[in-house]
Amino acid sequence: MIKKPEEFGRVAVLMGGSAAERKVSLKSGAAVFEALKNKGVDAIAIDVTSSPIDALAGQQIDRVFNIIHGRGGEDGVLQAVLEVMGLPYTGSGVMASALSMDKLRTKLCWLGYGLATPKWYLLKSADDLDACIERLGFPVIVKPAQEGSSIGMSKAHNRDELAKALQIASEFLCDVYAESWVVGKEYTVGLLNGEALPVIRLETPNAFYDYEAKYNATTTQYHCPCGLSDDQEQALQQLAVKAGEVIGVKGWARVDVFIDESGQPQLIEINTVPGMTDHSLVPMAAKQAGIGFDELVWRILETSCR
Repeated sequence: MIKKPEEFGRVAVLMGGSAAERKVSLKSGAAVFEALKNKGVDAIAIDVTSSPIDALAGQQIDRVFNIIHGRGGEDGVLQAVLEVMGLPYTGSGVMASALSMDKLRTKLCWLGYGLATPKWYLLKSADDLDACIERLGFPVIVKPAQEGSSIGMSKAHNRDELAKALQIASEFLCDVYAESWVVGKEYTVGLLNGEALPVIRLETPNAFYDYEAKYNATTTQYHCPCGLSDDQEQALQQLAVKAGEVIGVKGWARVDVFIDESGQPQLIEINTVPGMTDHSLVPMAAKQAGIGFDELVWRILETSCR
């Protein structure tokens, strides 16, 4: 446990990036940078617009607080660069970052361990639509496998909507899959240094918890306490911790999960660089646990000292 801010040395807050989540990352980064300054940490904010090597060149840095969301920052690429440069950093390592950024590979890992996740079908082209319909039926949600913040996702109720959803998701140049629509309640569980934060239940009038609901809407409701019994909440927290352990997650993360109509938890995805904006879920859960935003940022930075 770090007692004095100078023990961290000089901290680079890496934000921005070139992925679809750049705008969100810049907002998260500004909040993290301000929190570190409030805590007396010698921090520098760096907007990474191309190569992180170029962005860090000439800087006297002791460690990195990574808040770049999406590809290039959350997928193992930046982590590998920092490993080679010998710079400690927040969050998961190369393997866990790469696995968790790819929702399909994450699901395969979970299934291999016996953890439940909704059925899916890989859509390589329009030729796969009929086989997908036969396997999953409707409705489904179509996702690009390596995007976050619900970017590129669409709900489909029929073949025409499925074809359109495939077209939209394919623009993000990664695997696309359809996933069975889960009827139930949506929850998210923040992880901090191997322990689960209080569970949040999400409620939105939108078709699903999309980009608009996450960052712009005033109609999204966040329930924390989440409404589960103590035993149910603890079970969901334990599941989230196990889901992170299976992937190899370190430091901090956020696990998204549904509980379907039969009461079965269905793991959806895991985020290894969650948002830190005014709409973000990990700070909300931390606040419920009595951890203020500045203190949360400090604790996340502490995980870079492992």
